[in-house]
Amino acid sequence: MAGMLLPALAALVPALGYLLLVRRAHRRGPRREWSAWRSASFLAGCGLVAAAVLPPLAPWAHGDFRGHMAQHLLIGMYAPVALVLGAPVTLLLRTLPGARARTLTSLLRSRPVRVLTHPVTALLLNTGSLAVLYCTPLYGAATAQPWGHWLLHLHFLAAGCLFAWVVAGPDPAPARPEVPARLVLLGAAIAGHAVLSQLMYGGFLIDIPAPVGQVRGGAELMYYGGDIAELLLAGAVVATWRPGRAGPARKRPVRARSGQEASPRAWPARVRSGAHGPPAGEPLTDADGARRSDAQAA
Repeated sequence: MAGMLLPALAALVPALGYLLLVRRAHRRGPRREWSAWRSASFLAGCGLVAAAVLPPLAPWAHGDFRGHMAQHLLIGMYAPVALVLGAPVTLLLRTLPGARARTLTSLLRSRPVRVLTHPVTALLLNTGSLAVLYCTPLYGAATAQPWGHWLLHLHFLAAGCLFAWVVAGPDPAPARPEVPARLVLLGAAIAGHAVLSQLMYGGFLIDIPAPVGQVRGGAELMYYGGDIAELLLAGAVVATWRPGRAGPARKRPVRARSGQEASPRAWPARVRSGAHGPPAGEPLTDADGARRSDAQAA
């Protein structure tokens, strides 16, 4: 029972924190009411994390590579999509005091965050790290100790959330490219997962200390289960796509059906006034516009 407490808290605490922020947003007035769909999405992500780190899946994963791969899919692919679509950063900005909201907005525009959220960085951490894990002795070394499993879980979750945020997140990201480029990025991730799972199934260039049957079963889970998760991401990307029109009409702010604003200049002020933020394809790059918006919000 004691061994279940930490995994349960790891999934429960973020869910409770999110609900407290939603309650605070609702208390600030009707214009700040939060989308029930986004709340359900974030809570579903927490539930997926809980399912991955609690029995019956957790004990199976410690002794069977197929269980490990099922954990990877839940923690590193499915849960991140649900968590990111919950727009936790936008919710946090909406409930923070003005000065703290501006500090967080500045942090999101900082150079370290820009490097971390660059599409290439996200792709390498999400897909490239899997090749390093399964094609070197790293997997065997990491899973030899209980703390190694937790480090893998943390990496899968962080890398998955980063990739989902860059590709399809409703929250602002400073280096997010346009939708066509993000679809290409997602295609590269799909290809990487497919190649790695095929190498795993054939037993080529991998270093996984597990029976062949387990490795092949894990490869099949990765191949088919990963495709489903990536299709969900693709759907989220396409849902945010608002192709611009030529001419002056492209410069006019347009309200998206999701509640987002197409103009990134007014984003910090509008988040605090109740808007959902910029569309997923709009990067945060206009510092002067942000300062003007922050001044309006203050």
